[in-house]
Amino acid sequence: MKLELCNYSGYKIYPGHGKRYIRLDGKVFNFLNKKSANALLMRRNPRKVPWTVLYRRKHKKGTQEEISKKRTRRNVKFQRSIQGATMENILAKRNQKPEMRKAQREQAIRAAKEKQRAKDQQKKALKQQSSVMRSKQQKAVKQVASQKARVGGKR
Repeated sequence: MKLELCNYSGYKIYPGHGKRYIRLDGKVFNFLNKKSANALLMRRNPRKVPWTVLYRRKHKKGTQEEISKKRTRRNVKFQRSIQGATMENILAKRNQKPEMRKAQREQAIRAAKEKQRAKDQQKKALKQQSSVMRSKQQKAVKQVASQKARVGGKR
């Protein structure tokens, strides 16, 4: 049993039903009934006629039963080790007490300050050394030749 589709309404046409219309240019149209045929011949747009399948599809009619609400996927947080630290190290740091963290922070600050102080002292020593060396060196006196008197008037 071969079912055809109506070119206008989009409904199924069962054997023994419907009309076939062949235009002068040779295009074949299958219609379910006279209503569809006349509507097409009057050049009515099936997307604007409420009882056609095209209209119902365009305006999302009758799709609620078929399609349930789309579920969104939730990202699950997954913990794993990264390049520099193993999972045990990460967990140990996370579970540390705040007092321990504070002590570590202060110790790091102290170490950084010590390092900076040593650097500053080294710079100071270098500066003193260079100033002593400069005072020892005497500047060479350049003999500046006096300019010759120019002959003639204004240039």
